[in-house]
Amino acid sequence: MPFTADAVAAQQVQERLKVLQQLVHETEKKRQQCEQSIAALQKYAQDDKSGGHSLQKLRSLYKNAISQSEQEDEVIRKALQKITEIRNIKNERRLQTRFTSNKESIRKGTWMNMLSSSAQTLPLFVSKVGEKPPPLCGAIPAESNYVAKIGDMVAALVKPMGDEETWIVAEVVSYNQSTSKYEIDDILKEQNQKVRHTLSRRRVIPLPLMRANPETDPQALFPQGTLVMALFPQTTCFYKAIVNKPPATFTDEYELLFEDATYPEGYSPPHYVKQRYVIAYKQKNKQTS
Repeated sequence: MPFTADAVAAQQVQERLKVLQQLVHETEKKRQQCEQSIAALQKYAQDDKSGGHSLQKLRSLYKNAISQSEQEDEVIRKALQKITEIRNIKNERRLQTRFTSNKESIRKGTWMNMLSSSAQTLPLFVSKVGEKPPPLCGAIPAESNYVAKIGDMVAALVKPMGDEETWIVAEVVSYNQSTSKYEIDDILKEQNQKVRHTLSRRRVIPLPLMRANPETDPQALFPQGTLVMALFPQTTCFYKAIVNKPPATFTDEYELLFEDATYPEGYSPPHYVKQRYVIAYKQKNKQTS
């Protein structure tokens, strides 16, 4: 009996979960070994305060501590890679299901939770010494020739019926190389309506594919005072805002002040928005068509 697509995807996920479980246990062992090597180094430094340490012994302890740290780092990166693979498998299956079925549309509240979960579980980029954050990591924009993949989340400039143009969260359906235009779906559109927007690349901004770690790559975040576009809480629309505080840790969100004429200062009280939904400000003009 042939396996269904769901069964194949489930098996692939289970295989990676088994490997991930092993890596988690291995990470704990490496962490303990690393702590022991650091403790040995600290003890050696404290035992002889007269400065009569053996230089050779000190070097050996330092090298061992560095080696143990590098091994722990390597195992953690392998675990993160497995998590990314699981995420990709599940997303691929979601796309296959979406494009081959006519299931009932997802409610707005459910979409809000999915958007939040997607941002929280976005892979975290932690650079090695001398390594630069890649495009679409945090505030680093995509390369000029980059084309978003099917199923990727993007910010899209659309004009709803009778309304002014608005940047919304959308999902890529396809890309036409000959016309350089995307077909995108507003994530809140009902699937059975088959309503799609055909947009030029200028009207589509790929959202980050990785979070930036403020502790290792602060340059990959928008600094305080930067004018940005951000997803206003509990909506699927991007609005102009100023960065009041960038994230201090990889779990933090941006603290933003949204442009709002109803307040005397012209800006709202602080709102908190996840990294994935804060992008560079783009002025609307006739050339955006």
